[in-house]
Amino acid sequence: MSSSLLDQRIVAVKPITVPAPDRSAELQVKVTAPLSGQNLPIIVFSHGNAWSLDGYEPLVDRWAGAGFVVVQPTHLDSRRNGIGWEDPRFATIWRVRIADLHAVLDRLDDIVVQVDGLGPRVDRERVAVVGHSWGAQTAGAILGARVFGADGTPGEDFSHPAVSAGALIAATGTGDTLTPFAAEHLPFMRPDYSAMTTPALIIAGGKDQSQLSTRGPEWFTDAYHLSPSPKSLLTIAEGEHTLGGLAGEMVAETSDEDPSRVALVADTISAYLLDVFEISDTSWADLGVEAPAGGAGWSISSK
Repeated sequence: MSSSLLDQRIVAVKPITVPAPDRSAELQVKVTAPLSGQNLPIIVFSHGNAWSLDGYEPLVDRWAGAGFVVVQPTHLDSRRNGIGWEDPRFATIWRVRIADLHAVLDRLDDIVVQVDGLGPRVDRERVAVVGHSWGAQTAGAILGARVFGADGTPGEDFSHPAVSAGALIAATGTGDTLTPFAAEHLPFMRPDYSAMTTPALIIAGGKDQSQLSTRGPEWFTDAYHLSPSPKSLLTIAEGEHTLGGLAGEMVAETSDEDPSRVALVADTISAYLLDVFEISDTSWADLGVEAPAGGAGWSISSK
């Protein structure tokens, strides 16, 4: 990623309330954007379990520095809402998460105008969804992935017409190998990627051993292998679930802290989206040239 892009000054505005009348708590978002530039593409970002609009600054700030407007909702499972595994609302939070993204996408114009001068500078024709962990499953639904029901049939289509690309970081794999805990508390983690036709980048860590599946790190590559093209896959050999600390430096769940790894994730997503949006193909092409045959600990595949 060009250093001139990453040197841009950015601004963050929070909280912005988004109408969501059927929700048990207010839906609030944070907007982070560059202070200059026109025709800015938009990323709507879905956080991992228990996080909020205040997390993931290492990713979000870097995207804004690269010229994206980033909108981050706080989902109902955020720690600040106090909804635990045994709460009767927990079983339907996966649906509320998807509804949150729909509410944000439906009201993007109302959201961006609440940041002084930003409204006329965004490009509403170039919108992506990105998510990490549970957020990746949420974002995947917007890209066309479905959830298998108990009878093995795919559930409803939650895709959104405003979205033309996305990126899934540490996305849930197929649900036939869920651990007993996951099968009891997270039965909706049974994605069907066969209808996820929207262009997307999948990112997986080579040392991401989930406690939710009996499979190894390859579980997190299912979104790439089981979905139709066009798709790309970034595999980071030493990456664990936070891939260096995506949610923040020194947070409790960061078991593999590495700022350079976070920068790689952020910049690869920026380059991919700039290419898919036909804004610039230079950075993505450069990554394809740099992607080593295992020498630097990461690789990119495409189909």
